[in-house]
Amino acid sequence: MFDRITRLATTASTNDVAAALEEGSVVVADQQTAGRGRRGRNWFSPPGSGLYVSVVLAPSRAADPRRATALLTLAAGVAIAEALDQSAALHVDLKWPNDLYVGRRKLGGILAEAATTGGPIERVVLGCGVNIGRAAYPPELANRATSIETEIGRLVDREALLAASLGALARRYADLLAGRFGDILDAWRGRAPSASGSRVTWTSGAGPLDGVAMGIDDDGALLLRIDDRTERVVSGEILWK
Repeated sequence: MFDRITRLATTASTNDVAAALEEGSVVVADQQTAGRGRRGRNWFSPPGSGLYVSVVLAPSRAADPRRATALLTLAAGVAIAEALDQSAALHVDLKWPNDLYVGRRKLGGILAEAATTGGPIERVVLGCGVNIGRAAYPPELANRATSIETEIGRLVDREALLAASLGALARRYADLLAGRFGDILDAWRGRAPSASGSRVTWTSGAGPLDGVAMGIDDDGALLLRIDDRTERVVSGEILWK
């Protein structure tokens, strides 16, 4: 499926390069100078230390385009977690909506962005950043980030990880297109222990609210129990306690 791969030594953002390409295209960089994460945050992308890859998908082709688009980030998280199991024998937890963790340290993240503005969303650029090697993290990340090689104590073949990631993404994308949403939801829930029972603070336009995570619904929204009501969260900032 992903047979058109553009390889770059350095780029500002693999997502920006991929936005001009067609479905099935892949952009891989050794370094990003302006990598970004969710809500406009910078993504630390030093040379030779991570997997920085973006793929172009078209969930508009799915049997149910609305649900396929809604579950795209969760499906990608499952795929990358499966690739890490396969290529590095490393089990990771998923944290809603787009993060990969080992214990309390963040290993990677996923960012889905529409490739066009205005009108129906036909193509989506899915960016994945995974910390592979040890790196001198900025002070604000030093106590919160980890890498594959730190966790498993040996070097990782980046090409093998890339191949495993693209293979797993292709399989989970096929699930989305075919409407096998239950398979994706079950796999995500099985890898996301924090999604049920954790205390969180949700910050939205109405300000911060404390609640308890009650899992996700069938569209991938996080359910929060706040006082005597259940809120369905699709946006805003979640602080896990």
